[in-house]
Amino acid sequence: MISKSQRAFKRFFDVVLGLLLFPILIIPIILLIILASIDTRSYGMFKQQRVGQHASLFNIYKIRTLRNEKHHLGQLSKSASWFGNFLRDTKLDELPQLLNVIFGHMSFVGPRPDIKGFADELENDDRIILLVKPGITGPATIKYKHEDELLAKQINPEDYNRTIIWPDKVKINKNYVENWSFYLDLKYILQSILN
Repeated sequence: MISKSQRAFKRFFDVVLGLLLFPILIIPIILLIILASIDTRSYGMFKQQRVGQHASLFNIYKIRTLRNEKHHLGQLSKSASWFGNFLRDTKLDELPQLLNVIFGHMSFVGPRPDIKGFADELENDDRIILLVKPGITGPATIKYKHEDELLAKQINPEDYNRTIIWPDKVKINKNYVENWSFYLDLKYILQSILN
């Protein structure tokens, strides 16, 4: 299981890499925020509450990909444009999470941060997952890279997520925490970049 000193080293690596990447990525992030603002007709970056380390809540930052559209009946719905879909497919909408890493809410590698009702409700041995900061990428994130497409094929996507995908993610993330190594973190980062 990941130790306190290993978590400290993991955090040190996150800070160093985050500060090295910040000057390189800040201009692309600003450009994407501007383009997303034009595309969605709303401020191009948004925040959403997620469950973090030790089940504490934090605001995750993302590039906005959905626009509000008014139907002829006056009802509002959210839909992604081709640009929004491009951002989601390439994961460029997650670039602002570099700020989450620098601020200490997230790590480059770890379990993906979920909305309330999942990680915060883990019980017994499964709560080991909450020892580490949630990550931008990780083994479960890589396996379920096309999760949206998988869920879209299901008759009941929410039920499929809760009964099939979520338990598998818990198993994968438990294994990650129990067998953590710096080498594996580097491997997951490289896999995420190359795939």
